[in-house]
Amino acid sequence: MRVLLVEDDKLLGESLREYLRSEGFFVDWLEDSREFFDLLEVSKYDVIILDLMMPHVSGDELLKGLREKGNNTPVLILTAKGSMEDKEQCFNLGADDYLTKPFELRELTLRLKALHRRVVREENIKIGNVEVDLKNSKVYVGGKDIKLSRKEWLILKYLVENRGRFVSTEELLNYVWGDEPVGDEVVRAHIKNLRKFLPEDFIQSKRGWGYKVES
Repeated sequence: MRVLLVEDDKLLGESLREYLRSEGFFVDWLEDSREFFDLLEVSKYDVIILDLMMPHVSGDELLKGLREKGNNTPVLILTAKGSMEDKEQCFNLGADDYLTKPFELRELTLRLKALHRRVVREENIKIGNVEVDLKNSKVYVGGKDIKLSRKEWLILKYLVENRGRFVSTEELLNYVWGDEPVGDEVVRAHIKNLRKFLPEDFIQSKRGWGYKVES
């Protein structure tokens, strides 16, 4: 699961990032709320953890803007503000869960996993004669089960989930490799391998734009 943590407290932010990574999450930590929407332009997350009391742009403003842009990524509010009025405002703005500080780390983990399970996604996507089974991590071309490596599957999954738009190499690197020190050539090599199994032009590419699967 890919998690975006938006928290300006350096000590808490660093502690949460390290703990969640130790639990198997991929975590990006954002201290400056002004960079929030720019980051979401290039990266996709399964859950966003959002503090309310942020300098520059408050958490509730970020939440409001997120939903106004049509982004339905699950949001867990993590804050010291615990009044019913604060909770009501956040839920009305589109929050999916609310946890007040102080909190148990284990509870945070459980809530994140529950949010992720709750997300309703298409489980089988058909594009031409290609069927992508997201639930079971399988790909069929003309009814034939295609065997992919883990990295190839993640690339294809991300392209299919974002079908209809160009996905940058940077997005793919962030989603598939996280903090691993790999470069653009690795993405190109995996795309080349994927194309061997898929119909011609299934994965389109455009210099400076990235890769795209049509809807």
